[in-house]
Order: sequence, then C-alpha cells, then structure tokens
Amino acid sequence: MKLVKRISLFLIIGGILFLSGSYVTLRMEQFFYPNRFENEQSEKEAGQESSKETGQKADLEEEPVIEAIVEETPVITADTKYLIEKVNLSDGTIEELEEVIPVKYIGLDRTSLIKELEAYDSNPALSDLEQGFETIELSGFSKDRVVICKYYRPEEEEQGFYLMVADHFVIVYKEDKKTIYMNTDILLENLSTELQEEIIQGKYMENEQALYNFLESYSS
Repeated sequence: MKLVKRISLFLIIGGILFLSGSYVTLRMEQFFYPNRFENEQSEKEAGQESSKETGQKADLEEEPVIEAIVEETPVITADTKYLIEKVNLSDGTIEELEEVIPVKYIGLDRTSLIKELEAYDSNPALSDLEQGFETIELSGFSKDRVVICKYYRPEEEEQGFYLMVADHFVIVYKEDKKTIYMNTDILLENLSTELQEEIIQGKYMENEQALYNFLESYSS
C-alpha cells in the first residue's frame, strides 16, 4: 500500500516537472526567437485572408453578367406614319396630308432619308412642278412618325378687271367690283353710246393686257 502511494506521488511530481519545463522552454523560445512566432502568425492570418478573397472571387464569378443594351438606330417601317406638309409660300397656308409610306423609304434611317429627299429636290415629280414646287425638307423623324415639308410658290392666276363709272369718269375696279385698281381721266360722255352702256353695267376686262389696250385707246 505504501509502495503504491509512493509510485503515484512520483508520477504526479514528474508530470508537474514536465509541464513546468515545457512552459519554461516555450517562453524562452518566444523571448529569444520572437520573429519566428510573428511570421507563423502572419502566415496564418494571410491564409485566412486568402481564403476570404477566394470566396469573394467565387461569389463574383457566380454573379450573372448583364450585357449592355445597345440602342438601335430608328428606321422607317411599313407601320411608320407618313405625313406631308404642303407649305404655300405665297399666302403662308399649310395643308397637312397623311399618305402611304413609299416602298423605297422602308428600312431607311434619318441620314439615308435625307439623301433621298435631296435627290428628289434636284429632280422633283412633274405633278409637284406644276404646283410651283420650290424645295423639300425633313422636319420630323422617328420609327413611328415621319414628317416631310414641301414648299410651293404657285403662279398667280391672272385676275380680271371691271370698268365702271364714278363722277362721270371711268374707274377700274378689281375683279371683286369693290376694290379700286386705278382712276382714269376718261370721261364717260366721250365714249360711244354702246360703250357707255357697257361701262355703266360694268365692262369686264379679262387681264391686264386687255385693260391697258383699252386705256391706251381712250385716254386723252
């Protein structure tokens, strides 16, 4: 019994001495070789940081890539509304028309359409020339709506005149019989009876040439 107790006590004391010696040895190594322990700690931290970066890269690679959407250049289609504005340069009036889009314009972008209009401006249709066509331009463009302006300067139609009487003198009125065009020095009584009756009723002169021929013949 005493032998067992001695053995146990010996083992306990030996264990205590071993642990004490190990602790003292570790402390001495840390004291004399501090850089080795700092490097080991740095390597551990670097390893942890590298693991985090690897995880972040993996997350980024898993994120879907969104491709940039490139806006397409608008072009004319068969459904594009085609509007014509006919501008009368003589009186400033504008007539708006909606027409079917010409087949040759389908598929054109703004630049291509302008080139087509420039070509038309150099060689317009006979129907436009008869209306006094001056020029053409693009005033609005989108895939839904195209607006084209055509400018016209129609030839003024020759107007007629009326010879009438005021205070015994022949007066020239415009075709509306209300607006005086000119006064003359022709006395009504100096004209033939037949001509006097015509002028009293309102003698019509179809154009300026006919009017001036009459004035030259009967002016004093």
